[in-house]
Formats: sequence, C-alpha cells, structure tokens
Amino acid sequence: MLQNTELKYYIETWGCQMNEEDSEKLSGMLKRIGYSNTEVKEEADIIIFNTCCVRENAENKVFGNLGLLKAMKEKKPNLIIAICGCMMQQKDMADKVLKTFPYVDIIFGTHNSYKFPEYLDMVQKEGVQIKEIINKEEGIVEGLPIDRKSDVKAFVTIMYGCNNFCTYCIVPYVRGRERSRKVDDILKEVKELVSLGYKEVTLLGQNVNSFGKDLGDDMTFAKLLRVVNEVEGLERIRFMTSHPKDLTDDVIQAVKECDKLCEQIHLPVQSGSSRVLKEMNRSYTKEQYLELARKIRKEIPGVSISTDIIIGFPGETEEDFLDTLDLVKEVEYDSAFTFIYSRRNNTPADRMENQISEEIKHERFNRLVKQVNEIVEKRNKEYNGEVVEVLVEGKSKNQEDRLMGRTRNGRLVNFEGSQENIGKLVNVKITKAGSFSLTGEEYK
Repeated sequence: MLQNTELKYYIETWGCQMNEEDSEKLSGMLKRIGYSNTEVKEEADIIIFNTCCVRENAENKVFGNLGLLKAMKEKKPNLIIAICGCMMQQKDMADKVLKTFPYVDIIFGTHNSYKFPEYLDMVQKEGVQIKEIINKEEGIVEGLPIDRKSDVKAFVTIMYGCNNFCTYCIVPYVRGRERSRKVDDILKEVKELVSLGYKEVTLLGQNVNSFGKDLGDDMTFAKLLRVVNEVEGLERIRFMTSHPKDLTDDVIQAVKECDKLCEQIHLPVQSGSSRVLKEMNRSYTKEQYLELARKIRKEIPGVSISTDIIIGFPGETEEDFLDTLDLVKEVEYDSAFTFIYSRRNNTPADRMENQISEEIKHERFNRLVKQVNEIVEKRNKEYNGEVVEVLVEGKSKNQEDRLMGRTRNGRLVNFEGSQENIGKLVNVKITKAGSFSLTGEEYK
C-alpha cells in the first residue's frame, strides 16, 4: 500500500445519515494509510463522490459534478476519481457512468466500501480501472476506522438494509435486506465513543424498529435502547428512522422511562391519505398513524415529532392532498422534511400510469411548506422565556460569535457563550423563536 503524508483526499457526500457515516469510514481508511483531508477539491489527489439515488435531483448533481472533473483530470493526470454509494447499486448505472465519464478510476457500491483501500492500491500500482458492484449484501464488517465529523455527537449504525419495499423507494434494492449488528459490537462502539469524550449518539437504521429480528434471540429495539441507556458517561441517545407500522408501545415506554433517551421521535408519514398510503405499501392508515402520534404525545412529556412527507405521488388527488394537510394540522409536527415525488427506475411507482404533472406537484408542495412552517414557528414560540438544556456542539454556522447546540427534543439553539462550553450541557434561556431555530442566552 502506497503511503504518503503529502497526499490529500476530498469526499463529497449526498444522501442520508447512513451515507454520511459511510463517508466517515472512507475518510478513516484513507487517514489510516497516510492521507489527509482537504475541503478544497482542486488540492485533492483523490476525489470520492458518495452518492444517493432516492431522488432524481441527487443523481443530476452527481452527473454535473463528474462532468466538471474532466478538465481537472486532464490538468492533473494522476488524480484518482472514485464514485460509490447507493446510486452505483442501481442496475446498469456503473456502466452508464463509465461510458459517459471514462476518466473515472474506481466504482464500487454500498456492500463493498470496506475494500476501497484495496481498490486504490490496485489503481496506483497497476494503472487499472476498477468497477466492482456486489449485488448481494454480505456479512457486516466490524472494526473499520472512522473519521467522525463531530467531537461531541456521533452516528452509530445498529442495522443495515430494509425489508419494507415501499413502492416509491429504491433503498431495499441498493442497501439490501435487513441485517442487525450484534449488541456487543454496538455497545463496544458506544463505550469507545464515550471514552473519547462523546456525549451523544444517534442509533441509525433504515427501520430501527426491526432491530434484532434476524439475530435469533429475544433482542428487540426497545431492549437495545435500555441496554445503551446503561452506558456510563453517555449523556444523550437519539435514534432514526422509525417506521410507523413497527413503532411499538415498549419503544415508547423506553423513551419515556430512560433518562438518556431524548424526547424526539422521527416518524415518517409520507402521505395523509389512506388511499395513497395503501398505494405506497406503507401498511398503515391515516387513522392508525394519528392514533400512534396521539399516544406518543400523551406518553412522552415534551416530545417532538418530526416526519417525512412526499407530495405528488402517482394518482394523488386534491382530496388526497387535503388529507395530508389535515394530518399535518392535527399532529402539529415540530419539523418536517418535505419532498416532491421523484420517479425511480425499477420501482413499482415508476410504472404507475397516473403520474402527476410537475406544475401540480410544485403548487401543492408550496402549500404544504407554508402550512408546515406556520406550525413549526408556532410550536417554537412556545419556548420563549423558557430555560432549556442544550448540548453545545460548536460555533454557530451563521454567527461565528455565537455557539449552537440542540435541546433534548432536537430544537436548534444559537446563543452567546464561552467556547469552553463546547461539548457540555448548559442551560439556555430562550429570548427569540424563529421558524427553524431558537435564540437565547446562557442561564446561570
């Protein structure tokens, strides 16, 4: 393996938290063999694009960025260009990339990213071009180095893959079937993070509620939450994502009873129409979802509920859309990720004939965003004058003279304070509330 401390790498990541953690592992592997990170693409000796394929816009960004690298490659022939992630797992996508962008050196998928140092070594020593996409998920590889972006909070993946096959979603095809990590391996990672000074972990999975079903024992997600809650020195635990059909009472009780579990549940609804939910293969109705949301609000004081919503799914009528607006008003989400439906090849929804026009999608999307923002701002204003506990994550992105952190229920807070507080829990009195964040001052 070539080693050179002067060589630099650049990684650009699109997609979800799972992709972010994959990039942290790629960064860790590169640092282990002597590379250093750069945020300036032109300085890099290796450029890696870690891709997403959930929405068409993410793919278009990848193609656009790959096109811009042609001139860089011509100017710097030894530049190594690699592309990986979910987009590469799609049928024929790797061949399409190589045909359109023949200067790409390495292509690999979601199931074999741990082999990247091996691919890099082959390219450097043999001058070959590598395309290796493994179409079937393998066992979980433990012990990979990881270069985390934060010194305060960290993602900990507890399972990989998805078994749900929502008709709009490509994740099961590119991430494979559900595979749970062993509890001992998860605990080992969490304890190592605590020993390094980390205060918060977010347990990750495409559907965390399914954790343990493939382990062959009586382990459940609720039991895992209680086990992780016992780790000494850990301050906070979050998790995502939950599928509404699988969020059980014992998980709700775990959040209610465990002192380190944050009062925050991400509960993607996708649509407020029972008819559309059936077409999406979501396995619950609007009424069942609302009942679950009410139970969460009742059982967990101060809980925040966030969600994902897709607008313009094939066949969505104005009545269906109004059902979604009604649900948003009733649940009163604390935050929501809103998306316009994007067709994905090889999914059932892509083959549906009653596709919605872009004009109608955007008109409905704008109405939804307006409704969501009004509710979020209203709920945020309830915190005016309140004193909240904030885990300080670092400097504010938009205001360098301020610090930023989050409340237990996930609200972003910007406030004036000493940098010595980074990584600590502090009390902050809220003085102003906006649509996307709270502003306050340290309360002593």
